[in-house]
Amino acid sequence: MTLRSILRDFRESFGNLSRRNFEAKISSIPGLSDYHGGKSVEPSDELQDSWASLPPELLRDVMKRLEQDNSNWPSRKDVVACASVCTTWREMCKDIVRNPEFCGKLTFPVSLKQPGPRDGLIQCFIKRDKSKLTYHLYLSLTSAVLDDNGKFLLSAKRSRRTTYTDYSISMDSKNISRSSSGYIGRLRSNFLGTKFIIYDTQPPYNARTLCSHDRNSRRFSSRKVSPKVPTGSFPIAQVNYELNVLGTRGPRRMQCTMHSIPTTAVDTDGVVPGQPKELLPRLFEESFRTSASSFSKYSVADHSTDFSSSRFSEFGLQDGGDAGDKDTPLVLRNKSPRWHEQLQCWCLNFRGRVTVASVKNFQLIAAPPPPAATGAVAASEPPSQPLQQPVQPQPATSSPSSSSSNHDTVLLQFGKVSKDTFTMDYRYPLSAFQAFAICLTSFDTKLACE
Repeated sequence: MTLRSILRDFRESFGNLSRRNFEAKISSIPGLSDYHGGKSVEPSDELQDSWASLPPELLRDVMKRLEQDNSNWPSRKDVVACASVCTTWREMCKDIVRNPEFCGKLTFPVSLKQPGPRDGLIQCFIKRDKSKLTYHLYLSLTSAVLDDNGKFLLSAKRSRRTTYTDYSISMDSKNISRSSSGYIGRLRSNFLGTKFIIYDTQPPYNARTLCSHDRNSRRFSSRKVSPKVPTGSFPIAQVNYELNVLGTRGPRRMQCTMHSIPTTAVDTDGVVPGQPKELLPRLFEESFRTSASSFSKYSVADHSTDFSSSRFSEFGLQDGGDAGDKDTPLVLRNKSPRWHEQLQCWCLNFRGRVTVASVKNFQLIAAPPPPAATGAVAASEPPSQPLQQPVQPQPATSSPSSSSSNHDTVLLQFGKVSKDTFTMDYRYPLSAFQAFAICLTSFDTKLACE
């Protein structure tokens, strides 16, 4: 036996001992007992059957009691834990836990893409970090916003480009980028910060009439771009700020065209079609980890960076349409404040939710239909109050036959409470994702609007 063969046998035996020792250590670690040979092993059928073998009547009763008792976070995480046990428990939770529209609770991640409640506002707040250019959305757990840690919902990161500003929105509080597995959409503005487009990775009910994600990727060169590309982006909304050409003092004027929500959704019996039942998985689970270097190294032609009038018409983001068409997009406008002579400032009634006067504060209501279609004048607004006075969630109007009252209901309100803390309250037909994206437009600098 040669010296080389002796060394080879010794190396192989040493490697086998090390491998067995490593597998023995891995098997003793809790949570990694299913690890074997570098591959994760699915739970055995026996374990799944043991959980799923509970009588359906008993399981449903347990789920109902848990749903009723744990109505607020952090105790509500038990409902999510039950939905993660097995397939049977998950299906049972889907039947019992209702959408935010009916229960007013945010339970699962898909709830962030579903409309809010009809009979009240979901109270949230946004924390801004100027040094990192990040924004985090939290669900309010108490009435004291400044002392509330909140339940984390969404995050956004601002990226300033040469001709536009881009906000990436993610469910991940740390990795806020399009390469993150929690990426769910983005917001993009023009150079002046007066026009914004909200993109969603979830296709809306009228995705065929909107800009397809193929439009943004058709000009990519296969030689220059990694095949691991992000999911498609559907332009679901457009936010416009009115230019202040004369430079007159006053609040900003904004208008939101929600192309994924029909104008009939604000009616008493109106619905938002195409509500997602689950979040679509990323096109590639691994995401594109090297995409940052790939996109920065090569020049990519992206149509969504152009904000000329012709580009908006190409996107299909137009405000036109027949008033009687059921697919006419919902248009939101900011509620006009009143000038208070004694305080010498513009005032809105925020019912306690806003305490600091700011040009960023706003309330959005549904724009009334054209006078020719209704033949009625919009109802007069209630007496205005200072912007510093807050706004509490208010119940839905109890006059179903009054169309004007539905259009006077505040659907989204946003205001300042401290240097870097802002409240955000929304309701049906807006979702948390849509409301958060609209509020992000108020943070952007608008030299031409002020």
